Amino acid sequence: MQAAATDHTAPAGTPLWQDGWYSFARHLASPNFGARPAGTLTELLVIHSISLPPGQYGTNQVQRLFTNTLDWDAHDYFRSIRGLKVSSHFFIARDGQLWQFVSCDDRAWHAGESFYRGKPNCNDHSVGIELEGLEGQSFEDAQYETLASLGAALLQAYPIAHVAGHEHVAPGRKQDPGIGFQWSALQRALGLSAVNFPTHTSPS
Repeated sequence: MQAAATDHTAPAGTPLWQDGWYSFARHLASPNFGARPAGTLTELLVIHSISLPPGQYGTNQVQRLFTNTLDWDAHDYFRSIRGLKVSSHFFIARDGQLWQFVSCDDRAWHAGESFYRGKPNCNDHSVGIELEGLEGQSFEDAQYETLASLGAALLQAYPIAHVAGHEHVAPGRKQDPGIGFQWSALQRALGLSAVNFPTHTSPS
């Protein structure tokens, strides 16, 4: 059975961040995390896409995957990933609802084998954000709005210098979020320069 989430409608005056937890997200703690290496700066946002089963939305199966409560026999696809232990810091549903599974002060297990701008092991120095969707397909306006708000809050709290997709930190192995993601829209929303983004990103 899936653990209950803490639904945060933070009252006025609540800090945006408390020990790496964002006050305006639903908190559902994942056991799949670890400490960041000592002295590591959290300087990268990695954007992903995920849906379980692939292409099906609103199933709550992503939440179950990240909390090790997925019923592997409930769907043929789940059997193919049986035993997988992963997490992201955040998950943004199609309606814009925001979930958090791991403190941003900790290392979530989202990027896997990865390398970006001269640094390996991107989990060590990144925050992972999953968008409910299918790689290569489009995302909802509500998701971009939540992503922009979350991104702005992360920029205030952490020394974020770069934003990239899973496809950019694990090229050839991953293709998400894919051509349907509007990189330039995110760049404008966050007020960042093109140098903060991958050289090759799809247009908005």
